[in-house]
Amino acid sequence: MSSTSSGRPAGSRDRDSEGRARNARPRDGLGRPLPYGAEGVPRQPEGIVRTPPETLAEAQALLDSGRPFHAHEVFEDAWKSGPAAERTLWRGLAQLAVGLTHAARGNAAGGARLLRRGAGAVSEWTARSGVRDPHGLDTAGLVAWARNLADAVDGGAAGTVDPAERAPRLRGGA
Repeated sequence: MSSTSSGRPAGSRDRDSEGRARNARPRDGLGRPLPYGAEGVPRQPEGIVRTPPETLAEAQALLDSGRPFHAHEVFEDAWKSGPAAERTLWRGLAQLAVGLTHAARGNAAGGARLLRRGAGAVSEWTARSGVRDPHGLDTAGLVAWARNLADAVDGGAAGTVDPAERAPRLRGGA
C-alpha cells in the first residue's frame, strides 16, 4: 500500500478512538488545517460539559486571544449538552463566533451571513424565552455587535478583521 507524505496510508482517514472520522491535522488559530507535521495551536477538546458561567468564561478568553473558531467549539459543546430550552441561544453564540472566524479569514460574505444568522438566533431565543440577559449575557449588545460587524464586513469598511480586536464582550457590553 502506498503512503502519503505524512506517513499515513494513502486513502486512509483520520479516526477518533470511537472510529468516527476526524481530521487530525494541526490547525492554526483560526481553525484552518495546516500540513501534517506543522506546529498548530492546541485544539479545544470536544464534548466537554461545562456550566454556563464556565462556558462563557472559557469562550471569552478564547475570543480575547483571537481564537473565535475555538470559542465556537466551546459554544457548540453547550449547544449539544445543555438544556433543550437553551439550544437556540447556544447555537446562535456558536454562529457569532464562527462568523467572526470567517470574517477574520477574509471570507466577507460567509462571515457576514453567519454573524447575521447568529444575531437572529440570539434575538429569537430572547423573544421566545422572555429572558433578556441569560447567564449574565449582554444579548442586546451581542446582537448589535454582530449586526454592526456584518455590515462593516459586507461593505468593505472592516478591512482585515483582527479577531482579538473585534471580539465581542459576552457580558457587560459588546
